[in-house]
Amino acid sequence: MEGETKMEKAWWKESVVYQIYPRSFCDSNGDGIGDLKGIAGKLEYLKELGIDVIWLSPVYQSPNDDNGYDISDYQAIMKEFGTMDDFERMLDRAHKLGIKIMMDLVVNHTSDEHAWFVESRKSEDNPYRDYYIWRDAKEGKEPNNWGSCFGGSAWKYDEEAGQYYLHLFSPKQPDLNWDNPKVRQEVFRMMNWWCNKGIDGFRMDVISLISKVPGLPDGAVGKSGYGDFGPYCVNGPHVHEYLQEMNQEVLSKYDLITVGECSGVTVEEAKKYASSSGKELNMVFQFEHMDLDGGESFKWNHNKIRLTELKKIMSKWQTELEGKAWNSLYWCNHDQPRFLSRMGNDSPQYREVSAKMLATCLHMMQGTPYVYQGEELGMTNYPFTSLDEFRDIESINAYHELTEKGIVAPEDMFDYISYKGRDNARTPMQWDDSDQAGFTTGTPWIPVNPNYKEINAKEQMSRETSVFHYYKKLIALRKQYEIIVYGKYDLLLPDSEEIYAYMRTLGEEKLLVLCNFNEQQVEYEVPEEFAGCQGKVLIGNYRNDAAAECEIGEKIGLQPYETVVYLV
Repeated sequence: MEGETKMEKAWWKESVVYQIYPRSFCDSNGDGIGDLKGIAGKLEYLKELGIDVIWLSPVYQSPNDDNGYDISDYQAIMKEFGTMDDFERMLDRAHKLGIKIMMDLVVNHTSDEHAWFVESRKSEDNPYRDYYIWRDAKEGKEPNNWGSCFGGSAWKYDEEAGQYYLHLFSPKQPDLNWDNPKVRQEVFRMMNWWCNKGIDGFRMDVISLISKVPGLPDGAVGKSGYGDFGPYCVNGPHVHEYLQEMNQEVLSKYDLITVGECSGVTVEEAKKYASSSGKELNMVFQFEHMDLDGGESFKWNHNKIRLTELKKIMSKWQTELEGKAWNSLYWCNHDQPRFLSRMGNDSPQYREVSAKMLATCLHMMQGTPYVYQGEELGMTNYPFTSLDEFRDIESINAYHELTEKGIVAPEDMFDYISYKGRDNARTPMQWDDSDQAGFTTGTPWIPVNPNYKEINAKEQMSRETSVFHYYKKLIALRKQYEIIVYGKYDLLLPDSEEIYAYMRTLGEEKLLVLCNFNEQQVEYEVPEEFAGCQGKVLIGNYRNDAAAECEIGEKIGLQPYETVVYLV
């Protein structure tokens, strides 16, 4: 058939990745902050779960303005997390257990305390000046009207330098000038250094922003009063050229897993970033499904994602990348609230069945699935009662900016950041029902969710029907059935607001995946090609008869939040 390509097999396509947010995972020394020794002590837990790769959020030296995404030394470890010896011991232990380590690469920007920036601001003829994006004032104001992702202007005036520098994020995160070949060579040298240490890949933070349009034109002014930098920074003019250079200088020399965080990426752009030709990256993170509940005030609202819209976006990425590029599959990460509280049902009655349903819906698709710490336990959003409980710069800045300008009422804004804020994902991992959920013997840097007595790893590991054991089965199935990894995807029932149903096909085999996103029981009319077939139930959240043979009837009744997967 036209456009059909033979699917190339690769270990990273068959893997399941687990994201660790080190600050909140496990604290070994009682200072309230998770660390590398804490991670090393929990690797057997991850081996039991069955994951193949750990994506480690940044552990580099950092002043911690944006929780480690502001790096002051790429080749040193943040003191709160331990030492380079601790890192090497953790890496060695992971490898002995068959677990690979993917580092978080943050190279759109550095910290303003990085040695390059300290030098850069000294004078216009300093050799590091052009490592960053410096501009003169324009008519006594900022060089252009761009707003930053964390509120306020994207420019900061530096008294010592006598110019403004660009920061698309916090003022303490100046953007690197990727048009300078010396910057690219410094980054590639650092990446090779980590690869030679034995790491297994990179997740690349906001990598779609590294190339800016020359001239840095003003952007269309939004509700914040600032211009939108998106058209001039997202998927910029040289981004693919620079990533191909990175691939030649670094990535192609090792057997790595690579994923680019590409906000604003389109399917067409993704085919370039993650082309099956292998010239750039293995896959990208896209955000279309995460932005479905956005609004005029960015993400700050109480909007709900419509299932028909979710299916439309997920299916677009599944079908249009088929044979051309590879998908990354995720519901949760350190930048998103808990998806169970957002699209599932986190009430005690439905929390577990709904968590299992969401997991099945995602893990049966084509692509590499990502599990965010605690997702395998059905962890939920935190019940915030005060602004003092927040730690995230994005939520705190947004609260002050939008309430002080009178754009959003304080009580509404508090509800919005409680529902959509990133701190929901950053509360400590819930290990057991002891004090502070077994995360620390001290005072945690961010409060533990009070539901840890009911939701914790110790309890779930001991109970066969738990969310943990369900994830373990899902991950094992992926290794057992090639169709789950490589099968073609076809959406069924595109107009249903209750059921997400799709089919996977590989050769003569077919999978029928049914997910009820509703609190009510619903009836599903089975497609003719399945009705009356002898099938096998691979997994289901209401059934303990997985792998049982059955005849598929013409109609299937689905319980609230029920999911079932048939192999025919």
